Amino acid sequence: MPAISFQAVSKTYSTPRGSFQALDGVSFDIQQGEFFGLLGPNGAGKTTLISVLAGLVRASGGRVLVHGHDVQKDYAKSRRALGVVPQELVFDPFFTVRESLRIQSGYFGVKNNDAWIDELLSSLGLADKAGSNMRQLSGGMKRRVLVAQALVHRPPVIVLDEPPAGVDVELRQTLWQFIARLNKEGHTVLLTTHYLEEAEALCNRIAMLKAGRVVALERTSELLKAASANVLRFKLDGPLPPEFEGKARVTGRIVQLPAHDAHEIEQHLAVIREAGLRVEDVEIRKADLEDVFLDVMSADQHEVPA
Repeated sequence: MPAISFQAVSKTYSTPRGSFQALDGVSFDIQQGEFFGLLGPNGAGKTTLISVLAGLVRASGGRVLVHGHDVQKDYAKSRRALGVVPQELVFDPFFTVRESLRIQSGYFGVKNNDAWIDELLSSLGLADKAGSNMRQLSGGMKRRVLVAQALVHRPPVIVLDEPPAGVDVELRQTLWQFIARLNKEGHTVLLTTHYLEEAEALCNRIAMLKAGRVVALERTSELLKAASANVLRFKLDGPLPPEFEGKARVTGRIVQLPAHDAHEIEQHLAVIREAGLRVEDVEIRKADLEDVFLDVMSADQHEVPA
């Protein structure tokens, strides 16, 4: 039985200008114990899919199961199996950190949970903040409490919706170490993120959404194998020639172009020289998940079967 099963999930919103389809027949399973990545640009449908999974949004069609429990027909059992870390900082300003975790435990009917709460506080670097009021915490510390609240009832499925957003490097490292440990212990993890380096390092399998549809669904290693063999990276002292529009990753002066072989590398450099531009710090590297992501998003393709 899959940990999560999305079965032809669709969602249409009504707007003053008409209707908007956020999800269009999304179907895939996440197996128990997987560390699964859900990627896509803004507006691709990731947050809507997570909201449907958590029971916060009702799908227009299809259904979602969590450990065999329908998220609409059997909300209590499906929600009990989920621990969701949201994007937004939502907290009660009237309680301490420990009180917030005890109250969250009570929402799920979990009693005598202090030993696990202590472990969460320690593992997430919150032990010295246990007696602090939530109002007194920094944004990064509040984010840690959100993670602890999502895990306080020991859910078998953990959903991390853009968890590193706006937090320091230390928290990200602490969080991933703890989540990786839980995954090794058998917890299923579903991660949505714009940090593609982290997705590449953590996720065994990845689905990519574009305009509400699945456009890639494969093991991370297979996605990387299918990528361009090499990437040409350099700094440029002027605007990129128009021949490369839509093909290049540009960050400030740094340009990265897919290049399959030495001949294509030389072709790229020749076009730049002919444009009267000078390149610096030229290097060749292997393609990474961001290269794959950009290739998939730029392609005009329909749903890829699992």
